[in-house]
Amino acid sequence: MRFTRFELLALAITATLACGSCGGEFDPASGAAPTPQVEQSGNADVVTVEHPNEFPLATAGRIEAPHRLSVTGSVFPDTNQEIPVISLASGRVVDVRVTLDQNVSKGQLMMEVQSPDATNAFDTYLKATNDELLANKAYVRAKDLYSHGALAQGLLEQAQDAEDDAKADLDAANRQLSTLGVDKNHPSDIVSVYAPISGVIVAQNVTNAAAAGVTYSGSATAFTIANLSHVWVICDVYENDLPLVQLGQEAKISPNAYPDKVLTGRVSDIGPVLDPTIRTAKVRIDVPNPGMLRLGMFVTATLVGRTKEVHATVPADAILHLHDQDWVYVPAGGDHFRRIAVHAGDMLAGGNQEILSGIAPGQKVVRSILQLESVLESQ
Repeated sequence: MRFTRFELLALAITATLACGSCGGEFDPASGAAPTPQVEQSGNADVVTVEHPNEFPLATAGRIEAPHRLSVTGSVFPDTNQEIPVISLASGRVVDVRVTLDQNVSKGQLMMEVQSPDATNAFDTYLKATNDELLANKAYVRAKDLYSHGALAQGLLEQAQDAEDDAKADLDAANRQLSTLGVDKNHPSDIVSVYAPISGVIVAQNVTNAAAAGVTYSGSATAFTIANLSHVWVICDVYENDLPLVQLGQEAKISPNAYPDKVLTGRVSDIGPVLDPTIRTAKVRIDVPNPGMLRLGMFVTATLVGRTKEVHATVPADAILHLHDQDWVYVPAGGDHFRRIAVHAGDMLAGGNQEILSGIAPGQKVVRSILQLESVLESQ
């Protein structure tokens, strides 16, 4: 197991407190300055040093920043960008060209279905073509006879009505072929199914030789494609914190897998129903996805409020990061220093870091944890 430099510091403090006081001695022959010593005290969070002036102090600064609420959440697809891939023709799948989790482009061939629907539709088209041809000939003949006074107007109108009906049937047959994806010039009982959008296949309900379409399988949805260029982050917000959340509010999204990457989203929905057990509401955040966010990822969402709060700032080197907790050391009178838990915020210009809670502006802190560390390393 490897320890960070600051974790070794904390362990060294504990070891020093356990072994009791260790007095620093000055060797006149060497001419070296006495080494500051850390001594035991009755409180594990308090250390005693022989030369407190060896530890320079810094005064916590002051910054006004918007109120922020940090909550945890998970990444979900935008349901408005989830499109089912439907086989309108019922039949047997003879070729699947894609698979789950694959990226596909709009218009890409996804599967082929052998369908009697295609055969029946083409048969209907051929009959409609023949009927329209015959009705057209009858109508042309009726017009000619009517123009020579050899046919009553009523019979002409009947012929015209038959021609119009035949054209309507032929148009419907053409549309049916187009809907099924059958080329009337190259008819086939194989129907091709293409991707309606570009995205990632997040669900697959068919395999080779499986049934497709409503008639045989009970569901026409063969695949589901999700466009993940925008995703949803769904967070649980406690009831008492809901007044701090507003529609359109800015949110900073930090994926657990990429803690150094921060994305910006907007609150798009605040759930109207509270979980009766844990008293939380679902808050939805729309987030542009540069490609790093994957469905199901855990993230930390920081909701940025519109009202500002006063926070302290300290040098980043003054903060000890240990076991998922942040600490600073403050003077405790005389030669004592006390360790205080703080909640560190954003990094600021000039090597400073925001402190959201734990200390107030104007409070003194040890400027650099490295100063204490160097003392401990000399023991």
